[in-house]
Amino acid sequence: MPRLTRKRSEKAGLPPGSLVHIGEKRTEKTKITILDYDEEHLQEKEIETVDGCLAFEDTPTVTWINVEGIHEVEILEKLGAGFGLHPLTVEDILNTDQRPKMEDFGDYIYVVLRMLQYEKGGEEIVTEQTSLILGERYVLCFQERPGDVFDPIRERIRSYKGRIRKMGADYLAYTLIDSIVDNYFVVLERLGEEIESLEEELVTNPIPETLQTIHELKRELIFLRKSVWPLREVVNALERGESSLIQESTGIYLRDVYDHTIQVIDAVETLRDMISGMLDIYLSSISNRMNEVMKVLTIIATIFIPLTFMAGIYGMNFQYMPELGWPRAYPVLWLIMIAIAVLMLVYFRRRRWL
Repeated sequence: MPRLTRKRSEKAGLPPGSLVHIGEKRTEKTKITILDYDEEHLQEKEIETVDGCLAFEDTPTVTWINVEGIHEVEILEKLGAGFGLHPLTVEDILNTDQRPKMEDFGDYIYVVLRMLQYEKGGEEIVTEQTSLILGERYVLCFQERPGDVFDPIRERIRSYKGRIRKMGADYLAYTLIDSIVDNYFVVLERLGEEIESLEEELVTNPIPETLQTIHELKRELIFLRKSVWPLREVVNALERGESSLIQESTGIYLRDVYDHTIQVIDAVETLRDMISGMLDIYLSSISNRMNEVMKVLTIIATIFIPLTFMAGIYGMNFQYMPELGWPRAYPVLWLIMIAIAVLMLVYFRRRRWL
């Protein structure tokens, strides 16, 4: 998992609206792709310059401009100026530790989300900030790195599946938000499987590595909770807002996304409670194992106390000890010591201490 907070020292003392990228430093070139469509036509291509994006600003079709890589500040500055974005909006896009939020600027709506997904072929959760700009006929999507959860949406647009080609830009924004929220369930399912297997390990054979796994899962759930809790307010604000950019027909679908966010929050809280309980189970298991070891050692020591006492008596160097002259003293002493040990074991068994 990434850091829970990002360093902001580079922006200390700068005026509001200063464009400084805060986040993971990347070297690959920013990639801009465009999907422009309506019921009859579809155009998909990759744009080399920002000027190529501005040509789609006033088209009657719906335009989805997807920007992968926000580390090149000049590109975002030109896009912001071309689409009339407020400098504070561009600043928030570049600041990648934003809390999920929604801001209505009148002619566009700015939405910040956290996209969570597992690395391909890996076990680590990858998170990135995703910024959406909803305009009248366009949606701008800004991502930190290549790779996202939007491939099913692209396929629906290409194959004319569903109602997305018949709806406006607000419906496109809804599908992007819905795809991000639905992928939270995928992450939660895998976390739930890890927690269940870890629970079995705790009951059967807890080891020190188990404690480290518990702390890693706890940290992942903290980050997941930080990403999900504000999302409820974002979707609720989109649903209940009075912006003319969101049609009443789309509000019904946003209400469904709101229900999904509540389910995700409930699932996160349940998993957090399970992890907290597992930490107690781990400590109890270690304590019980230690108690079992101490019980065995105590029983052994208790059995040897009378035997040690007898051996100590006959190990003293007094000159007159009548038992030393008996012919059968040695085997009799052994029999007595063995009998004492057996009687004590039988007594412990009956008391269920063994």
